[in-house]
Amino acid sequence: MDIFKKNLSQLATFITGFFYDKQDSPSMKRLCGLTCTIWLCLTLYENSFTAEHIAPSTPLIETVGYLAFGCLGLTSIEKVSKIFNNKDKTESPNNESPST
Repeated sequence: MDIFKKNLSQLATFITGFFYDKQDSPSMKRLCGLTCTIWLCLTLYENSFTAEHIAPSTPLIETVGYLAFGCLGLTSIEKVSKIFNNKDKTESPNNESPST
């Protein structure tokens, strides 16, 4: 029973990590983007076997696609900007070598 409580505690910590913007916590944007992408792909695959009048509306499919692209794109931009910000912090103008 202790293993169950430990695993449940770890799961709760992982899920609450989605709502914090920390370096070591999982990203909510990435979760939303992957979820939208998976559902969009499943819906499009399923619609390839159904009649046209049953298909979801085009604006709905486009909206989910834009949401997935936006979430995953924002995560990528944040990751790249953090790399450049860390690089700028390590390189300061005071660390130049003296000229002779």
